[in-house]
Amino acid sequence: MNDLSDVTIVPLENSNFVQPFRMLFKHAGKDRLWDLVRVHESVAIIIFNISKKKLIFVRQFRPAVYINSIPQEDRTNPIDTEKYPAKLGFTLELCAGIVDKKKTLAEIAAEEVLEECGYKVDPDKLEYIIQFHSGVGLSGDPQTVFYAEVTDEMKVSSGGGNPEEGELIDVVEMSMSEVEEFLAQKRVPSPGGFLFGLQWFFNKKASLFVS
Repeated sequence: MNDLSDVTIVPLENSNFVQPFRMLFKHAGKDRLWDLVRVHESVAIIIFNISKKKLIFVRQFRPAVYINSIPQEDRTNPIDTEKYPAKLGFTLELCAGIVDKKKTLAEIAAEEVLEECGYKVDPDKLEYIIQFHSGVGLSGDPQTVFYAEVTDEMKVSSGGGNPEEGELIDVVEMSMSEVEEFLAQKRVPSPGGFLFGLQWFFNKKASLFVS
């Protein structure tokens, strides 16, 4: 996971995941334009193992986080991975995935829980929490958040993501006290949706599992 080399930055010619475009419009009587990126809708799942009383997260390398951890003047090809090691790009996140199948959001969420974290959950048992918009200045893509309670008996694989899709994921288990300690840092290597999800959990669910 920490082995990183041959990092170069090249122009984006085409992509299966992002499509840049420009929106022209008139607003408040003025002609305007805005550059946008079309991306997939997504789902995210707050997972709590009630057998262990631990939250389940995923840890993975995010190239966008990595490159934005490097000063602009040092983003020259090739990137010096001795000076800027892979650890700069690792994030702690909720289990999540893009909506790219003709299935319900709950079904896609259940598939992600199995694929990334190894737990087999019934889509009908997932608790819908909220849908909000990410990247409001660039993409505005919707993300739907679910909550799942799992047990040790529901663990059917080690998870780790789909290697065919380039996923390389570590499953991370943290107690509620460990999560609180993590959140007490001045800087956390996590997206905003992760922080929202944990706030929701501590507000709505945590007290049910404190003896």
